Amino acid sequence: MPLNKAHGYTLVELIVAMVVGLFLLGGVMFTYVSMKTTTSDTVEMGELQETGRMALDIISRDLEMAGFWGTYGMSSLSTGSVDVTGVVNPGNDCTAGLNNASFPVNSPSSFKYLYSVTAVAGANLGCIDDAVADSDIIQIKRVAGDDVTGQATNNNDYYIETDISSARIFIGDGAIATPANMNGSVWRYTHHVYYINEQSYQSGDETVTVPVLMRKRLTPTGGMVTESVLEGVENIRLLYGLDNNGDRNVDTYLSAAQMSASEWEQVSSKVLTVQLFALVRATESDRNMSKTNQTYILGGEGGTERRLSFDDNFRRLVYVSTVQVRNAEVETW
Repeated sequence: MPLNKAHGYTLVELIVAMVVGLFLLGGVMFTYVSMKTTTSDTVEMGELQETGRMALDIISRDLEMAGFWGTYGMSSLSTGSVDVTGVVNPGNDCTAGLNNASFPVNSPSSFKYLYSVTAVAGANLGCIDDAVADSDIIQIKRVAGDDVTGQATNNNDYYIETDISSARIFIGDGAIATPANMNGSVWRYTHHVYYINEQSYQSGDETVTVPVLMRKRLTPTGGMVTESVLEGVENIRLLYGLDNNGDRNVDTYLSAAQMSASEWEQVSSKVLTVQLFALVRATESDRNMSKTNQTYILGGEGGTERRLSFDDNFRRLVYVSTVQVRNAEVETW
């Protein structure tokens, strides 16, 4: 082909092609960034929802069975009808006030199987010194829901042998659980205390602090041992639904601070339900968030609600559940 007949792109055509290409590339990049942000937000919200669901489920399972004593026929454990000669309350027990130890040793007729306080800075219940202030601590005593009669006992568990009129608490020794009374049964005895703590770890050069749902659990070998249950739970609050007139309907809801000693003993008033609030937080900050002065309300009204405000880039959600205390207002199970 003669040189004067050759053709190519002009400078203007190249510039136009580059501009169009940049627009197309920019659109692709924008779509990619948007999809990445959406995916990250979706994953984070899913993690928050799973954390909230698990937190409510773990505590609710304990709460609904609070005060369950197997085939014991009395409405509460007491020194007169429970043989506790084979056990002692551990030295690191969680106690507050009168008769909130693990076992009904020298207790009056009403043994507190439910007890709660709002944490303050410093020591709480005589066993917790690292709870997040202004978050509730809930103590639950009961037996596990399975009769272990005929099974081998575990030497790291407490057990309670019960019948209609008496009970005996003892430590497992590997032997087969055989009640002395043919109408008796044997159950694993539990004492759990839930609270909120903060834990830190290193991520490269950065120190990351995460809130954690913690639990104290009664054992014969270590007393109240400490366990990390679930990361991401930043605060819990409980409101107790009381029946004050015996009609088996909730008359009022009270916070831990509003409950009196007699109401905890459940002599004239019974705790029928518990409203459980949980504030869950992402374990890592979200740079895509620009929210400030976030306020979350955990139960209550008329000035009794708990308001928590934050000015950071952490995503949070509040979850609430109402739990029926199944063994309230009953004499036998």
